[in-house]
Amino acid sequence: MIEKMQRDQARSDKRRTLIIVAASILVGLAIIAYPAIKLIQDSRTRDQAVNSFGVSASAASCDKIIDDKASGTLVHEPDGTVINYPVSPPSSGPHYNTWAPFGKKFYSTDDRPPVPNLVHNLEHGYTILWYRDTLPQDQIDQIENISKAKLPDSSLGKFIAAPFKETDGAAWPEGKQIAFSHWSGNTQGQTTALGHRQFCSSVSGEALNQFMEKYPAMDAQEPNGG
Repeated sequence: MIEKMQRDQARSDKRRTLIIVAASILVGLAIIAYPAIKLIQDSRTRDQAVNSFGVSASAASCDKIIDDKASGTLVHEPDGTVINYPVSPPSSGPHYNTWAPFGKKFYSTDDRPPVPNLVHNLEHGYTILWYRDTLPQDQIDQIENISKAKLPDSSLGKFIAAPFKETDGAAWPEGKQIAFSHWSGNTQGQTTALGHRQFCSSVSGEALNQFMEKYPAMDAQEPNGG
């Protein structure tokens, strides 16, 4: 009886060991596979144009582009200075000495720099896609995909997507969840520099592409700055 109990216990221990080993192998494979799958997905996304993501421009319910008289050219304030912008989101204005990193194109609510850092990027030809920080995650994922996709050549890759909080500025038009902004220089026959904003209700890579084609990176206060 004792020998039988010992044999049964040995078989049970062996099964438990095999289960633990198999589970460990599966967990290890998942840990290895996740970054590999993410890398493949990102590679595919980079091969797609921004038009591939979100709804069509006609379905995005975008308002007419707003032209703001620009201000704050070369006005650099120490980082941390309180700057109140006359329009929301800002399309020009005084800004911090430091700009947001040129290589980073997408920010979440956890890592977004202060708005005045991003306005400095506008001065250097960037287009910024601002999105309400209350957007559903699936739409934020679409925006992140847009930030990785093929931008129009005229953008020179100067693009940032960043969340906009209620405390960052005045309220947006009712129902608008997305806004584009760009700071133009004295080009296109203009006599004064302008900021440009456009509001949309839905995520639309096509609408963004049209905005960026209209306002290319070289149409800026300091397109070669930084």
